[in-house]
Amino acid sequence: MATSKSTENSSKKPAAKKEVTTKTAASKPAAKKTASKTTSTSKKTRSPAIVTSAKRLQMIEEAAYYIAEKHGFHGPSTDHWLAAEKQIDSKLNA
Repeated sequence: MATSKSTENSSKKPAAKKEVTTKTAASKPAAKKTASKTTSTSKKTRSPAIVTSAKRLQMIEEAAYYIAEKHGFHGPSTDHWLAAEKQIDSKLNA
């Protein structure tokens, strides 16, 4: 009796697979990492954000609160406010 091709193929051993060598990261020479030097011309310039006077006062108010909190809410509040104004203005002008 004749056997079908599908059973003949399934009884055969699969062909030996070729050994493939792959290069791993360990086998590659390590590339030297050097610090890249950037010039001022490569930096992108940002347009300054527009801060309204109301937003500036809100920022100062919040900063004054945190300064007062840091000092245990002791001392004159005007000192905290002036320190906050100085801090916010220096950040906005930077």
